[in-house]
Amino acid sequence: MEYSEPIPTPTVSSSPSLSPNSSISSNSPPSPPLSPPLVVISPCAACKILRRRCADKCVLAPYFPPTEPAKFAIAHRVFGASNIIKFLQELPECQRSDAVSSMVYEAGARIRDPVYGCAGAVFQLQKQVNELQAQLAKAQAQVVNMQLQQANVLALLCMDMDKAPSSPPPNSPQSAVGDTFITNSSYLSFMEDISNDANSGSLWEPLWT
Repeated sequence: MEYSEPIPTPTVSSSPSLSPNSSISSNSPPSPPLSPPLVVISPCAACKILRRRCADKCVLAPYFPPTEPAKFAIAHRVFGASNIIKFLQELPECQRSDAVSSMVYEAGARIRDPVYGCAGAVFQLQKQVNELQAQLAKAQAQVVNMQLQQANVLALLCMDMDKAPSSPPPNSPQSAVGDTFITNSSYLSFMEDISNDANSGSLWEPLWT
């Protein structure tokens, strides 16, 4: 009895179906991811002078910008970087700007005058204030003196006007003969004497007997 071997059926591998909406660019290289723009942050003047890396929360950066290196150089020369950082850390942020300005001013005064420093500048300013106050007091005294002199002159003028006799009116019966004045009463008495003499005849008597 013969046995026939079964004929093997060929297996067809199913290929993945391609949808019309699927992208065909599977062999294209992927696009590189977008990198954020590089931001170059310049170190502050303090870290630049100290040659160290300027951290994000640097205490000195807000008060010593990179455009003013001399500002930190003067303060660092007198106080030192560690002391400046310690001072700023002990103060609230609202007072740090004024403290930095004071330290820079005092350091500059100390460099100009190593003996007296800021006290010498204060002494000179106080001296100028005292001189100006003395000049002001002198000027005020002169003004008061001139006002008193003006008041005295006005008082004397008023007294002279009160004591001066009033001038006779132009229609008064006074008449001047030479340097003498004949008043109305003397004129009337003179005329009465003449009339009396005329009545008595003494004025018209002959000069011979």
